[in-house]
Amino acid sequence: MKPASLRRFSSSASFNVPHPNPNPNPNPNPNSRASPFLPIPHRSLPSPRGQDLDFISLFHSHLLHSSWPFSSPSPPPSPFRSAHLLLRLLPDPVLSLLFFRFASLRNPSSQSLLTRSILLHALTKSRRFRSAESILRTSLLPDRQVSSSALFDALLFSYRLCDSSPAVFDALFAAYARANKFRDATDTLRRMRDYGFLPKVRSCNAFLSSLLRFGRADIALSFYREMRRSRISPNVFTLNMVMCAFCGAGKLEKALEVFGKMESLGFSPTVASFNTLISAHCKNGLMSGAVKLKNSMGSKGLEPNAITYNTLINGFCKEGKMHEANRIFAEMKSAGLSPNTVTYNTLISGYSSINSSEMASRLFAEMVNNGVEVDITTYNALILGLCNEGKMKKAAYLVKELDKANLGPNASTFAALIRGQCKRENSERALQIYTAMKKSGFHLSRDLYMLLISTFCKNKDFEGAVEVLKELLERWMSPDEALLKELLEGLSESEKIHLADRLRSEVGSARLIPEDYFTSVPKSKEMEITC
Repeated sequence: MKPASLRRFSSSASFNVPHPNPNPNPNPNPNSRASPFLPIPHRSLPSPRGQDLDFISLFHSHLLHSSWPFSSPSPPPSPFRSAHLLLRLLPDPVLSLLFFRFASLRNPSSQSLLTRSILLHALTKSRRFRSAESILRTSLLPDRQVSSSALFDALLFSYRLCDSSPAVFDALFAAYARANKFRDATDTLRRMRDYGFLPKVRSCNAFLSSLLRFGRADIALSFYREMRRSRISPNVFTLNMVMCAFCGAGKLEKALEVFGKMESLGFSPTVASFNTLISAHCKNGLMSGAVKLKNSMGSKGLEPNAITYNTLINGFCKEGKMHEANRIFAEMKSAGLSPNTVTYNTLISGYSSINSSEMASRLFAEMVNNGVEVDITTYNALILGLCNEGKMKKAAYLVKELDKANLGPNASTFAALIRGQCKRENSERALQIYTAMKKSGFHLSRDLYMLLISTFCKNKDFEGAVEVLKELLERWMSPDEALLKELLEGLSESEKIHLADRLRSEVGSARLIPEDYFTSVPKSKEMEITC
């Protein structure tokens, strides 16, 4: 019997021919239509005898009738006895779970892959999915010795033994999806389909959500196509994530197509549907389209929420259209929605970017008066705005205010201060801030390294420039070619040949700077002798 053909839907998983069935049906009905699925195998458990049987019977009776069944001083049962006890406890999933935890605490080795599989069958058959997911998350998924294939086989071979339901495989797929184990999830789904099982749409949504959270829009879209081919009916949450995936892949037109087909598929767009498209329009600078989408929400019986307004405000701020951003801000308040930290931070950052620190300060005061939480992002936006305008004393005052607000400076705080000092061409003070930044465990971005080196060069402080350049190279960042040329020419013109020699000797062996760049700088006599 051949398995149903499968298409690859993940670049991270390989869909090979499944393992051959160890127990094929020996008496197929010749009049029945051949099934495209592999038959479910069945493996029995050897019956207990002698002391094993006596122990299992007594322990089972003790579990059922004792008011506190786990006070028994007897040692925990072996994996074989545990498996039979769990089989007897199948009708009572609560007692099964209590016994499993008891035995696991007394002796973790008493629980085998089979006993854990039986417990999962009991829990999923009784629809106790949270408990099943907890067992998978804490006991099975972290165990590197249990592969997804081995776990699937254990559930498959005990399926008939426990008179189970397909929900057990759905729970396994969902657990892998939520744990971001994409290869295990795709392998599990492939094998589920081989045996005629399909995950529920809720589990598929969990997989889509995990993929999008890790920026794998391409795999998410391929998985959705597999869902449709497998006739797994999507719901509105599925379609929202598909739109999000198309937007993330830069295919806004495709996202709009899905949006347009939602009602024909029997779903009404939600606020999240609109917010996804509005965000994509804003990221692409299509602000008029974003506003039209917001205005059309009322026709669907929906009202914009704080996310809707914050997204639009951010879009206008990124384009420097503060008048439009303020209009949306006023509309938000008129709609009865209270601006939150994100709203104010976005506006403050917007005004700071156009060198309007006065308006940013007014918004900060309004924010505090309205009892809205202030965070480090708020202060960083204000500090950057002041630094861009050269108001370093006011920026320094805000840095001191961080302690009163129980906040500490982060990389963005230091970066803003360094930019401010570089703008004033105060390379010495910028270097002091950079030193404090390193002591705090933060590092500069490549752009800031370039800015700092450029400031040193403008001040003819080539020793400082070389030291910063060396640190940049130690972090395996490549310097800007034009700036590097400017530095080396400056070394030559200022007759700082020894600095060029030091730079050549310390980084030349690593070939971080090609020797060609040093052609404009002659070697010192000492360097020539060494060579």
